Amino acid sequence: MIRLEGVQKTFRLDGTQKTVARNLNFTFPTGLSVGLLGRNGAGKSSLLSMLAGTLQPDAGRITLDGTISSPVGFAGSFHADMTGAQNTRFVARIYGVDTDQALDFVQDFAGLGPHFHLPIRSYSSGMRARLAFGISMAVPFDTYLIDEVTAVGDGAFARKSSAILRQRLQTAGAVIVSHSMPLLRDLCTAGAVLEDGRLFYYARIAKAIEHHDHLMLGRQPPWLR
Repeated sequence: MIRLEGVQKTFRLDGTQKTVARNLNFTFPTGLSVGLLGRNGAGKSSLLSMLAGTLQPDAGRITLDGTISSPVGFAGSFHADMTGAQNTRFVARIYGVDTDQALDFVQDFAGLGPHFHLPIRSYSSGMRARLAFGISMAVPFDTYLIDEVTAVGDGAFARKSSAILRQRLQTAGAVIVSHSMPLLRDLCTAGAVLEDGRLFYYARIAKAIEHHDHLMLGRQPPWLR
């Protein structure tokens, strides 16, 4: 369970401001996969970062029940001078996961070959993404935060990533950001639409997608007019 209580967040730059959270009061249910939709720039990734604790709200609080991942595939927290294996071992120890099992899993899944034992600073962006996704899947979180994860790697790796993600979601919940409506229909039960700092929750993902489709056409859904 993830509970938002009075959460507010505004970004300010060069005299302009963008509010992505306006006094949000909402609970993401335990064990449920929720698709998070909204226009480009609505603040979906920022909301995921706040849920993960890597971005602080301006006001309000976020409380968690159970373990929650950083946004799956996020490589920004890697130590560049450490190897892929060392970063994997570090994350495994933080979450109390068997380090040898984590190393074996990530090395096999990410498919980095000898680069797994080289410093992260030598990796391409694609290699970092593969490593980050592999590490995320090596830890059995209660809730996964997922931000356009299907964009990771080539087609073969994307298919492999999608398959293991489906496997993880059989016993865990998730908050999933994606521009792929078929993916959201496939992975998610419920949906939420972020618009102008407000969050609209729907028990059925199809209804959330309908709301989003209206926004993409430049109009509010009829039930909100």
